Amino acid sequence: MNTKNPVSSRQVYAGRFLTVNVDEVLLPDGRSCELEMIRHPGAAAVVPVDAAGNAILVRQYRYAAEGWLLEVPAGKLDPGESPESCAAREVEEETGYRVGRLEPLGWIFTTPGFTDEKIWLFRGTGLERGKQALQRNELLEVVSLPFEEAVRAAADGRIRDSKSICALLRAAGAGV
Repeated sequence: MNTKNPVSSRQVYAGRFLTVNVDEVLLPDGRSCELEMIRHPGAAAVVPVDAAGNAILVRQYRYAAEGWLLEVPAGKLDPGESPESCAAREVEEETGYRVGRLEPLGWIFTTPGFTDEKIWLFRGTGLERGKQALQRNELLEVVSLPFEEAVRAAADGRIRDSKSICALLRAAGAGV
């Protein structure tokens, strides 16, 4: 039984980078139901670590979170863009650093209950000064924390952003 493809799908919203569909799906037990699905192009997130062993994070205003979150640099993939290219681009745009090396840390689903968004995770090293280029909708400041402190913040709840928690814990497991 194929449960991957919807029996039917209707688009109810199309935005700048995501769409919302109502899909009729066939569940593995044979029942059918309607599910709302946000279709997203995917994203990349990076734990940039400088030569001194500091994680370069961003404190970013997030409207949906009703305030500021401490996060790893991240952003959505442009059409046809690889996760690696997106990761390198986002680090420089948000932090003003260029990464010399990206180490893949796998990928995650952000919220699989209602979206197909995947975020590819990386550790970035060999940082050099570049040029920050924030988008109009970005309000953030760059924060440098010792890597071990950033990992503790991910583990103890001071960092509440899921992609950042996953990226930091995977980077710690990878032996940064």
